[in-house]
Amino acid sequence: MTGMDPLILFGVLLALALNFVNGLNDASHSIATVVATKALPPIRAVLYTAVCNLIGPFLFTTAVAATIGTAIVSQSGLTPLSIVVAMGAAIILVFVATRAGIPLSSSHAMVGGLLGAGIAVGGLAVVILPGWDTCVQVIVYGFIGAVTGAVILGLFSAWFREDVRFGLELGAICGAALIIPALMLLGVIKLSGLLAIVLFIFISPILGIVGAFLFDILISHAFRHSRQNHMKRIFQPLHVLASLVQATAHGANDGQHAVGIITALLVSSGILLTFAVPTWVLLSSAIAIGLGTCFGGWQVVDKMAKDITKIRTYQGFCAATVSSAILVTVTEKGIPVSSTHAINGSIIGVGATRGKNAVQWRVVKEMMEAWVITIPIALVVSFVGYFIVAFLLSLL
Repeated sequence: MTGMDPLILFGVLLALALNFVNGLNDASHSIATVVATKALPPIRAVLYTAVCNLIGPFLFTTAVAATIGTAIVSQSGLTPLSIVVAMGAAIILVFVATRAGIPLSSSHAMVGGLLGAGIAVGGLAVVILPGWDTCVQVIVYGFIGAVTGAVILGLFSAWFREDVRFGLELGAICGAALIIPALMLLGVIKLSGLLAIVLFIFISPILGIVGAFLFDILISHAFRHSRQNHMKRIFQPLHVLASLVQATAHGANDGQHAVGIITALLVSSGILLTFAVPTWVLLSSAIAIGLGTCFGGWQVVDKMAKDITKIRTYQGFCAATVSSAILVTVTEKGIPVSSTHAINGSIIGVGATRGKNAVQWRVVKEMMEAWVITIPIALVVSFVGYFIVAFLLSLL
């Protein structure tokens, strides 16, 4: 970093601070279930998670970093100043959310920040939008999935004399959400960039809910004759292992935010000619998120571990396993998805197996509202912030 322009150096430090507050907020994701089920003491859980967050970026591809740095805003909207302002907006939002105990998505705060500052620089033309054909594909397949899901769950509800209307609505939502990632895995459709990020705001929690719900039922049926103590001895170590995998996947996905931003900053300043991630960037970003995790946001942990629903050890294993699978899959696809959404959806899914009253839907509603407004709020803060900072700099 010798000889860097002061603004570039400040931007690098700010990106590392972003990863630090990311770890600060997102420490809750991997340790919430192990804390709730007492599979690990809180301090040990945080330390193990920090180590896994640190090594995660080295075990997966840098596809998420490339998405953050190249697939949201075009190079004309990525100036050193716009990137610094975007990171500042994201850090402020994540820090405030952590203090308030709200599991905000740092992924979406960063995306919104990049969009706002980029638009301030070059207008709406700098936003990299998906092609029309891709949008039509998503709409058509989403409609097919919604109809299929509604018919299946509607008939299922009628057969068991349940609420048919609720079955139709739930089936439509789940069908529309599940068909998109299924077709992505089959190679039928290819989603990336902003469209994939926005879609997975809704898809990832539904994947978590459905996957954890079904996995919980399967485990419950397989061990229906087992005593709780026997199940605890079996699933407690498995739960810890699944949580550590989840932490590793989180480090690989969310941990690459700073990697993508720093690399984009170096490209925009001319220090790098192409978007190629330097080793020191990967290492410093991993250390920053690991350190942030060590100082984890305990208000967020309490909300996720205690306020959503009560879970048993095997349910914690189910939730951690499903959310891990989601994070690993989307990381390989280069989609900077929110690990917040994945694990919260999974926790809701296992809680719902005991009936809808077992889940504190008021808490869920508050979190979902925060998820939906994160990108727009970050966009506005970053957009306004860019002009304020540019004006102040012009006075110097």
